[in-house]
Amino acid sequence: TRVRSSAASDVYKRQGKPYVWGGAGPDSFDCSGLTAWAWGHAGHFLPHSAAQQQSDTTFVPISQLQPGDLVFYGSPPHHVGIYVGNGQMIDALHSGTNVEYDSIYLEGDLTGGGRVY
Repeated sequence: TRVRSSAASDVYKRQGKPYVWGGAGPDSFDCSGLTAWAWGHAGHFLPHSAAQQQSDTTFVPISQLQPGDLVFYGSPPHHVGIYVGNGQMIDALHSGTNVEYDSIYLEGDLTGGGRVY
């Protein structure tokens, strides 16, 4: 949908911004701060926690991901990124990295996606 596309396109603009734990933008981000920021710019509030974001979204199997969906890692989730298509996400991975493209298979504990409605 248009809103999901807006969330995905807004996150492109944050590439290169540094990872900072607790960062919620616009100049630095942690993983859930980035996804909350992107969806906030699309008009939908998400909490600043991967676990809470998973609770606030509808589960989507990896095979059905669409740009703008969230991808979660671990149980309970310790990481979240925003899916942009073709097996890729934009995320803020950890200290020492910047907001960047990564494969959704970067970490071995991918648990599924979440769709914001």
